[in-house]
Amino acid sequence: MKRDVILTEVALRDGSHAMRHQFTEAQVRAAVAGLDAANIPYIEVAHGDGLGGSTIQYGRSLKDEFKLIEAAVETAKHAKIAVLSLPGIATKPDIKRAADLGVSMVRVATHVTEADVSLKHLAYAKELGLETVGFLMMSHMAESREIVEQAKIMVNGGADVIYIVDSAGALLPNQVMDRVQALKQEIAVPIGFHAHNNLSLAVANSLAAIEAGAERIDGSIRCLGAGAGNTQTEVFVSVLDKMAIQTGVDLYKIMDVAEEIIAPILPQPQEITRGSLVLGYAGVYSSFLLHAQKAAEKFGVDSRDILMEIGRRKAVGGQEDMILEVAAELQKA
Repeated sequence: MKRDVILTEVALRDGSHAMRHQFTEAQVRAAVAGLDAANIPYIEVAHGDGLGGSTIQYGRSLKDEFKLIEAAVETAKHAKIAVLSLPGIATKPDIKRAADLGVSMVRVATHVTEADVSLKHLAYAKELGLETVGFLMMSHMAESREIVEQAKIMVNGGADVIYIVDSAGALLPNQVMDRVQALKQEIAVPIGFHAHNNLSLAVANSLAAIEAGAERIDGSIRCLGAGAGNTQTEVFVSVLDKMAIQTGVDLYKIMDVAEEIIAPILPQPQEITRGSLVLGYAGVYSSFLLHAQKAAEKFGVDSRDILMEIGRRKAVGGQEDMILEVAAELQKA
């Protein structure tokens, strides 16, 4: 089936944050079956912080992530299963185990200025015959020229696709277009975009990315993702269909998955709360929201003050321990 834009569904990975990493095997099987029937081409499954993320620091999974990956692979008849690998959290044995279970794609994620950290994981994934994606997180923290140079490192290291990742949901449409256009001018591989909806711009930014030449877009059904979620898959498919941009996704079926399978398992409706709004405003990693809320309750301070200070300190993924430090300082003050 013709696809002008290739979608990757991330609710079963990014949505793990909103679920506090409590996905069950039955929930994953039901979601994958529905997404597969709707003709979603790629479905990402893992702990919210990727392979190996089930730790005290990032949050323990209810179910072994590899059991969830195995369930997804067994359930999908057409869709390819993808995983996220953050060097320093995931290990090469984690990638090997995922590959042995039947995963087709590894998305190797680094901070936007640290692409060199991805090289060993990209090379190893290529050795295993996997499709590889370079995932440049927190892309609002670098200008287009620097992103291009970082992307070249990943491409030279074996990345088949490069993603601009708006981890904080902080980018504006014109900023997305600038970054994608810069990559399209100098990078030969397809370009993707991963949005967060903290400023209510995920769909608009994803459309801007496509207009600038992006060929791959991430979505999260029912907006199930960290912070205020990602580009809402069923909404985005509907918008693209109205624009005669083909995704190959069955519109009614993807609506049904959102309404009948995902909505009933949401801990709370995905909406732009004051907390997620601060994430986008201050440029803070979206997965920090729940950590900040827990710290605020523990220390008796306002979670918004924690997030604003985290933003000023330009914290990146992997620095979750800074949240407790900031909360303690705010309590003393």
